[in-house]
Amino acid sequence: MMARTGNLKDKSNEELLEMYRERGRIEIKQELVMRYLYIVKAIASQMRGVYAGSLQTEDIINEGVIAIMKGIDRYDPERDNKFETFISRRIRGMIIDLVRKNDWMPRDFRKQIRLMEEARTALGGDPTDEEVAAYLGMDVKKYKKFQRMSVIMNVLSLDMLIDDEDEHQSLQLSSKDSGSQPEKAYLQGESRQVLAEAVASLKEKEQLVISLYYVEELNMGQIAGILGVSEPRISQIHSGAIKKLKAYMSTYI
Repeated sequence: MMARTGNLKDKSNEELLEMYRERGRIEIKQELVMRYLYIVKAIASQMRGVYAGSLQTEDIINEGVIAIMKGIDRYDPERDNKFETFISRRIRGMIIDLVRKNDWMPRDFRKQIRLMEEARTALGGDPTDEEVAAYLGMDVKKYKKFQRMSVIMNVLSLDMLIDDEDEHQSLQLSSKDSGSQPEKAYLQGESRQVLAEAVASLKEKEQLVISLYYVEELNMGQIAGILGVSEPRISQIHSGAIKKLKAYMSTYI
């Protein structure tokens, strides 16, 4: 048994997945679960704000292990993406399903958030919470609750990804730290890829505004001077770009 385990540890993840498909041996699955456990821990940490009111991190990790085991059985490399991407989506979906089962998130959550966004657009400018709630005929406390939930659920929005990038860049200063924290290393690579794809989907002027604001750290007035337009116009372009990016991220989630 020790020799067999040693041989498994010498195999790549892709080789083990192929071996399991061919042989279905439990020890191969156990080795794969241990190798992909970091993804469960990473997503559990990343989405803590989503389930903190109803579940414990330990519960999420335990359910995540089960999700990996089921995922290994169902994964088809010819049909699905890389296993890391495949299982990440399943684990995120699992967490949201668990939260729903615990009655923390209303069934009409997404509909309510869409109505809130439409109301803010209809009112124009920068309406207060009270004004938007009155427009919708909604209790202010209920409105603020949905607003808080929206922020929590948008765990992979542009703003949080940028914060993550800053943190990961500081971690990269020490290769030892990065290697000892595979969860953060995993999130770093995944977040960068999705963020790059999201920004690339924007119009040229929107990409420029995002780049100047977040990368070059210029303010709206400075960007307006560079592009030769008014500051309110830059703010409008920025807001539109952020909405598109968040929509892209919601698809990713």
